[in-house]
Amino acid sequence: MASTFELEIVTPDRKFYEGSVERIVVRSTQGDMGILKDHMFTVSPLEIGVVKIKENGKYKEAACAGGFIQIKEEKTTIITDSAEWPEEIDVKRAEEAKNRAEERLNKPEANVDALRAKAALKRALTRIRVAKGE
Repeated sequence: MASTFELEIVTPDRKFYEGSVERIVVRSTQGDMGILKDHMFTVSPLEIGVVKIKENGKYKEAACAGGFIQIKEEKTTIITDSAEWPEEIDVKRAEEAKNRAEERLNKPEANVDALRAKAALKRALTRIRVAKGE
């Protein structure tokens, strides 16, 4: 059996995940990061993206709305505003959010907060990707 470590993913609403994992892959602000047991201590901000969790030899994915990761020898903690499994994602709602964000970004005359619109677009695209298993 592969070496495991504890992973906890927490959102404001719930403890999204808690368990022993073999590996996780997250998107930090510096790029993708693979974490295994005994990884060096790290604290890093996370980008909006997919969290890949390897548990019992199989990967599963969740959409993550950014946040922070703290890596210790025996436990890794992710704190995020939102995390969703594929079956929890409302694809129609995500598609609508994507369309709204694209419309906002394509209206140069409007007083649009481009950073917020880009973040909304990225969240929607991530949710759609995870829901469709792409």
